[in-house]
Amino acid sequence: MDKKDRALGFFRTGYNCAQAVTLTFSEEDSATAKAAAGFGGGMGRMQKTCGALTGAYILFGLRHGTDGLPSEEEKKKVYDLVRNLNMKFVERNGTDLCSELLGEDINTPEGKSAIKSKGLTGKVCEKCITDVVDIIEKID
Repeated sequence: MDKKDRALGFFRTGYNCAQAVTLTFSEEDSATAKAAAGFGGGMGRMQKTCGALTGAYILFGLRHGTDGLPSEEEKKKVYDLVRNLNMKFVERNGTDLCSELLGEDINTPEGKSAIKSKGLTGKVCEKCITDVVDIIEKID
């Protein structure tokens, strides 16, 4: 199974978008799933930065961060990965904001209904997840 299918599998079984990305690259580590738990729906369903992206940011920190005080070079590596991923994601999707990607408010009954009737979780969220996985595989 490739990483995109793996990520979609996590998402479709109930993990949020951030968890789907982090778990795909972290051997199903429960600490990783816990770390990403609050980032779905654009950070706690606030519809800010896409959860697939924030999941990747967590992943970059886990992969390239340090246990001790980081040097400027170590900080730069992680920051550069975050910026590069974000830039490539926005090139593909036009924005990194969950609210703009979905075009509906996930916190209202009307928005939830529209998301369901339009199939936006499959059309938008799954595309965001697979885009992030694809970009990670190319840059990291």
